[in-house]
Amino acid sequence: MGIMSKILGGGGQRSVEDYVELDVDEFAAVSAESSMEVHIAEIADQSDVIPIKDAIYDGDFVIADITRHSTSDRTIERIVDELRQVVEEVDGDIVQKGDDQIVVTPTGVRVSREKLS
Repeated sequence: MGIMSKILGGGGQRSVEDYVELDVDEFAAVSAESSMEVHIAEIADQSDVIPIKDAIYDGDFVIADITRHSTSDRTIERIVDELRQVVEEVDGDIVQKGDDQIVVTPTGVRVSREKLS
């Protein structure tokens, strides 16, 4: 019997008893125990900052879409300043990626300012 036959099984017929049904809920429970989640957010106005701040305080990672604002917009400047204060409080990090995203990290997570090649 070759190695592939050992892995995939011989050429015999299979029955229902040869298979094991997996409970998807068991796997979902494992992922729910992770210590950090990545959240995707959209910032349309100042009120959208509250759930982002809560996520950072909870130790989660946030990628926020800011395409509704220009980088010279005073609203986005106030939002970034508010998020920067949160990041300083928790010793996280904040970077703006292009003109459309802000990445905000919790305690102990830094964003590299260099691109991987």
